[in-house]
Amino acid sequence: MSPLSTAESAAFVVLLALALFGFGRRLSVVVSLLHQAKPDADFQLHPLSRRVWDFFWEVICQAKVIQQRPLPGLLHAFVFWGFCAFGVVTLNHFAIGVGWPLFSVHGNNPIGWLAAAFAVVTAISIAGLAIRRLVWRPQWLGEVSWESGFIALLIFVLMITYLVDFQLAPAAPLFNVIWWTHTLALLIFLPLIPHTKHLHLVLSPATIFLSRGGFSAIPPLVGDEDFGLVTGKDVTKLTVLQSFSCVECGRCTEHCPAANTGKLLNPKEIILGLRDHLVEFGVASEQPLLGLHISTEAAFQCTTCGACEYQCPVGIEHLPVIIGLRRGAVNTGTWEDEHGTKLFLNLERYGNPMGFPALQRDRFVKSAALPIYDGSQEYLLWLGCMGSYDPAGREIVTSLVQVLRHHNITFGVLKKERCSGDSARRLGNDLVFQTLANQNIEAIQAVDAKKMLSICPHCVRTLGQDYQEFGVHFEVEHHSTLLAKFATAAPPDQTVVYHDPCYLGRYQDIYDEPRAVAASAGALVEAPRNRERGFCCGAGGGLAFLGEEMGSRVNHARARELVDTGADIVAAACPFCNTMFRDGLAAVSERPPQLLDIAQIAARNLPQTPQIQ
Repeated sequence: MSPLSTAESAAFVVLLALALFGFGRRLSVVVSLLHQAKPDADFQLHPLSRRVWDFFWEVICQAKVIQQRPLPGLLHAFVFWGFCAFGVVTLNHFAIGVGWPLFSVHGNNPIGWLAAAFAVVTAISIAGLAIRRLVWRPQWLGEVSWESGFIALLIFVLMITYLVDFQLAPAAPLFNVIWWTHTLALLIFLPLIPHTKHLHLVLSPATIFLSRGGFSAIPPLVGDEDFGLVTGKDVTKLTVLQSFSCVECGRCTEHCPAANTGKLLNPKEIILGLRDHLVEFGVASEQPLLGLHISTEAAFQCTTCGACEYQCPVGIEHLPVIIGLRRGAVNTGTWEDEHGTKLFLNLERYGNPMGFPALQRDRFVKSAALPIYDGSQEYLLWLGCMGSYDPAGREIVTSLVQVLRHHNITFGVLKKERCSGDSARRLGNDLVFQTLANQNIEAIQAVDAKKMLSICPHCVRTLGQDYQEFGVHFEVEHHSTLLAKFATAAPPDQTVVYHDPCYLGRYQDIYDEPRAVAASAGALVEAPRNRERGFCCGAGGGLAFLGEEMGSRVNHARARELVDTGADIVAAACPFCNTMFRDGLAAVSERPPQLLDIAQIAARNLPQTPQIQ
């Protein structure tokens, strides 16, 4: 029998219906957008086992939430686990309201005791999160959100009222007061969920389970009318789902090199801007995505370092969105930039972003006595643009060649090699990228290369993964994994700080091998931001050729961190990083540390090899 009167039960049913209506009405907007959005051409449900594991690890275990921000992450995890534990308790609470209790939480009922334990932990955790958001607030969380404070208050009230109710018998005088307080908190909270960032409670499990499954997985363009993300009509179902899943935690902002150096770009605002556009105009609108809610300038300030995507705890894939927006602007001709225009012309005419004639590469190949690949060698050595034309990049190639020859590893280079197309790909020029890719694929297949070796993580990513879009699969190895096999410990008379290239670390999960090589020059020290949290050099996403027009320079900010470690040597494993730090280290220090690529470190350690200065 219900402890509530008939009138109270009737009032409860009416209020519950209103709360469910408020919840469903807003949620129906999201469902409608998902239904109307076009399907994702690259989506595959298989392998299902990976999706199940990701769901278990990131949703059930809250591992990513905890790993990247241990203390607030753990508090958030306890709130999540508390909600899971309270699911059956809440159903029972509603059942009491209509006189059909499923079970009693009083006495020695283990469900009641378990829920009580979670209530205590959840109350403490939500109080801690509220203090962090409202009092000791990190700047990347943005402006104070009283909405979040109110939601936190409701959750705290739910936990406290349950703990009080747990101690009361249904016949107790205060039972109805506590029951109604708990009920009203629930009924207010329910319709607020889809109207706030707390919609992620409903959507993020699906977002994580249905993610593309690859880091910065750029979807292919389908048909002659697909130019990227131009209007709402181009937004896919996954993108809609992700745009409404943002929890506004600011982790992407905290780690974004552009946001950290005074640029307009804030990855969180890109996603929220997309969401606002969809709410205002829908997915059938011809209204451009760039302009009203998303800044074109901000979209082209991204270095594609991937820190935002790596950090996101709810499975949002920022890079496909940002690159999609760039595609839309470039492929439709609406992006006008002097540096970008020059870059694309150089790639079309000369096959490299610097605009050097191919004859200069030929002269380097001849002067360095690099053999031409004929199919009999173990590796096709991919020089890349920096290794072919940049003087410092050529020094890295020369050092690597010394190591290869010392260890009797055979190699050869292509007679003709064009840019892999990395900068065109990340800036959104699909026509130039496809042209370069087809030319390189033809050249590589003509010599039947089985394994490739490169000093450039950007080339490794582009050749090894992006080219798969054209139906080929090349085995491309970064020189760090090869050099690590020969690395030996060095006397700690010098200290070395290693900078993690974004395209080697986050993109390919290679951290230990280049450190092993760097450590052969001295005692290894770490920069404040390292490994998966490493800070970008500022060159990625084509920005090495566009320049920075706002705020401080990314390479200077990173160079300052490296100098402040006090290391004698800065070790790099990417020719773009090397280029950025040649300027950056000199700009921030009167006596900058020595800058060496790991190939130069390895060559310096060879017997009877003169030291590289």
